[in-house]
Amino acid sequence: MTHILQNVVFPIDRDPDLLPLYADAETWSSIDEESVRMSARAHLGNVLGRNAVRVVAGRRVSFGTYFNAFPASYWQHWTAISDVRLTLHTEGDATLLVYRSNGAGVRQRLHTAEVTGTASTTFDLKLDQYSDGGWIWFDVVADQSATILRGGQWSTEQEPVRSGKASIGTTTYNKPDYCVETLTALADAPEVLELIDRVFLIDQGTQKVRDEDGYDAVAARLGETLQVIDQGNLGGSGGFARAMTEALQRPESDFIQLLDDDVRIEPESLRRSIVFGRYATKPTIVGGHMFDLLDRPKLHAWAEVVDDYPFMWRNLFQEVMPHDFGTQNLRQTPTLHMRMDADYNGWWMCLIPLEIIREVGLSLPLFLKWDDAEFCLRAGDAGYTTVSLPGAALWHVSWVGKDDSIDWQAYFHARNRFVAALMHSHAPHGGHLIRHSRRVDLKHLMMMQYYAATLRNRALRDVLRGPAHLWETLPTAMPAARALAAEFPETVTHRDRSVVMRSRFGRQVFKRSKRNEFDSPTGMRLRLFTATTLISHWFHQPKPANVEQAEVEFGKGDAQWWRLPLHDSVLVSAADGSGKNVFTRDRAKFRSLLWDSIVLHAKIRRRWPKLAAEYRRAMPNLTGADGWQKIFDANS
Repeated sequence: MTHILQNVVFPIDRDPDLLPLYADAETWSSIDEESVRMSARAHLGNVLGRNAVRVVAGRRVSFGTYFNAFPASYWQHWTAISDVRLTLHTEGDATLLVYRSNGAGVRQRLHTAEVTGTASTTFDLKLDQYSDGGWIWFDVVADQSATILRGGQWSTEQEPVRSGKASIGTTTYNKPDYCVETLTALADAPEVLELIDRVFLIDQGTQKVRDEDGYDAVAARLGETLQVIDQGNLGGSGGFARAMTEALQRPESDFIQLLDDDVRIEPESLRRSIVFGRYATKPTIVGGHMFDLLDRPKLHAWAEVVDDYPFMWRNLFQEVMPHDFGTQNLRQTPTLHMRMDADYNGWWMCLIPLEIIREVGLSLPLFLKWDDAEFCLRAGDAGYTTVSLPGAALWHVSWVGKDDSIDWQAYFHARNRFVAALMHSHAPHGGHLIRHSRRVDLKHLMMMQYYAATLRNRALRDVLRGPAHLWETLPTAMPAARALAAEFPETVTHRDRSVVMRSRFGRQVFKRSKRNEFDSPTGMRLRLFTATTLISHWFHQPKPANVEQAEVEFGKGDAQWWRLPLHDSVLVSAADGSGKNVFTRDRAKFRSLLWDSIVLHAKIRRRWPKLAAEYRRAMPNLTGADGWQKIFDANS
């Protein structure tokens, strides 16, 4: 029996920015590169459907692209498949060329075939030389008239290790429009739905998905496959834990496919991740990559890892991320040909075998932040791998226009990082975590971000309370953190220019800082700068005029921790450009928050071994179905 591993697909949306992810017209050259790019762009008019594309007479199109190349190294390394067949369906006279790459991105030709008329051409390919990395792809060169590629598949005759379906679990808080769009994309993809048992939509918002335009129509199309569950807002971890719980009760489901709410999916990616999960030699968490929903050729997350020192997440090879496929294609980017091993995958798109959940438990009750990383680390400790699978991705609003480290989420960033480290760090006292956390506090305080510093101190106090606080504060920590913002003027985003930008005499009073007037200090200069800044903030009272009116304006990119402390008050653009925030020096708050930070970090360091043992003993209770069920019952 033939099993399709991957279909050749083209974009659902008629968006020219998406085309580089699916097809590359001609082969880009380093010689006169800009003119080649301008003349060789693929055109929307040549995309004839979801699986069909026209190659214009005399032109060459490569499908060595993110969504249409085959990630051979991943299939060789994590599955037992040894042979794969590429089948191409064409109309017209053309030359078909099949290529491979190695882990260094070096290209080699494998096969060439001349086709005429209507043809189905197969290429049998061995998966035996891709241990370090490498893709397989094909090019189509049209002859004297246009050639139409009517479809293509990467397939195998080998049987999968497991054959169960997947349930989809998505949780939402007031994103009903996104949810309806996702459900519609699923309803339009029968090849995906045949692998889906249930779609669990956990609605935790006040703007219900059921009330959104288009919901009734798509719900009728999905029928009993769709199940909407209302509950109080327990954050991403609570919503996903509910979806996991529901999927565990489905005998036909072998997997739960987690999806964020504010995303746009590529349905073929869901299909690929489920098929990969079926073929994985051992139960494997299969993650999808993240493209920027507002800059759609730009890849933000590939393989992600957690460094034990200082216990912090990052992209593997983060110096090359984000990667813009609109300016540099897959074949031009050697790094993307490596097999990259991940520690975890974000829950914007992540397939988890239910047998892993049965062994290691559900999500930790963290509300949001670190729940995905902690789960994968926990699974890793139990011997299960996380694979971030190339060619499986979606579009998610990136963090470019956000700064959640200084809003109410600062509490969860700090608390959950410490909780995860207490449970999983292999380094004494969490390695450099405590030192790094103190530095983060110092930066917030020097930048007059007292709200964020207050939330971080609250987070450390809760960590010291022990693991029971996670259940106690799950429904209340977020509203409490948001309510606290009212006590801090810097949290107000001013959108009326007349309020902020001009004095009472109508004159503009702000000057913009020069970007390079003071660079980031390092070495001895950093130590001296930090010491003098802390002393200044401890003793210096701001001038009354600077309290009444900010003395300097910074763009968001200029508002660095080594620039803001030089002033009594600053006006800073919001991350999303919607307005401006005013940060003003407050000696009393600075003193109090700095002392609290020093004391709290010292306590955590002193009590680290005891706390770590306490949190690790509590793991079964914190991730067990019984504890979660009590929370669900109380918040239904």
